[in-house]
Amino acid sequence: LGGCGILGVGVWLSVTQGNFATLSSSLPSLSAANLLIAVGTITMVIGCLGCVGAVKESRPLLLTVAIARVIKDSRCDSLFFILLLLIFFLEILFIMLFFIYQDEIDHYAQRDLKKGLQLFGTEGNVGLTNAWMIVQTDFRCCGVTNHTDWFEVYNTTRVPDSCCLEYSDNCGLDNPGTWWTA
Repeated sequence: LGGCGILGVGVWLSVTQGNFATLSSSLPSLSAANLLIAVGTITMVIGCLGCVGAVKESRPLLLTVAIARVIKDSRCDSLFFILLLLIFFLEILFIMLFFIYQDEIDHYAQRDLKKGLQLFGTEGNVGLTNAWMIVQTDFRCCGVTNHTDWFEVYNTTRVPDSCCLEYSDNCGLDNPGTWWTA
């Protein structure tokens, strides 16, 4: 059931927040939605193998076919639980690594998002442009860290119109007092 829940949240994120997946210019397919869909699918398949194997009392179903062929003399039913335990420990490891390297991850994400700003409004990057406009409008923010991130993109004191407190055409050229500052 946990795998179904994770998969459901991933699909929901993909459908409702799909535009945000293109914010990263270097890893466009790496998003929370895609990660949750992958983890949910793997967990659900392993869970289904375990349930079917338990109901049919079929030891080979408690393992993947490759593991069943490699390991012939061990107890197959215990390997299913070892596989689940391994997945659990890997999840704990990833969480620990995330917290240990949080500053590096944050720095990388900011650098990557700022690279994406450089592609804003360019040909072939409609998804990225739309994603930035939606993020800035919905979250009432401007840029990655603040509105000055856009100054490097435009080489002048200007922001996209989606940074304006009240949207109007060319409002990003007006007084900085009319822009979101965070």
